[in-house]
Amino acid sequence: MRWITVGPADPPDTSIVLHPPAATPGLTDDDKRALLEIVAKGAYFGVNLATPDVDETFARIEAAGAEVVQEPVDQPYGVRDCAFRDPAGNEIRIQQRA
Repeated sequence: MRWITVGPADPPDTSIVLHPPAATPGLTDDDKRALLEIVAKGAYFGVNLATPDVDETFARIEAAGAEVVQEPVDQPYGVRDCAFRDPAGNEIRIQQRA
């Protein structure tokens, strides 16, 4: 899995991570083909946000009633993250650097 992180010089703690959707670990070749077809139609969207304390952020958002997709977990690529679904069905991932 490879990605690039870009962002403005000011504020320095704002960044955008760009990666190919099919670079998600664990996808089969069939899954990758299906995902690329969905992306080509413009129907795939996701947002990654960062926080200094993912567990505290998760607790606040869960307590507010958001739909949990994934509880906080340490990922093998160096972040601890969690995920929610917004009211429109988009996945929102929140991460903390390990």
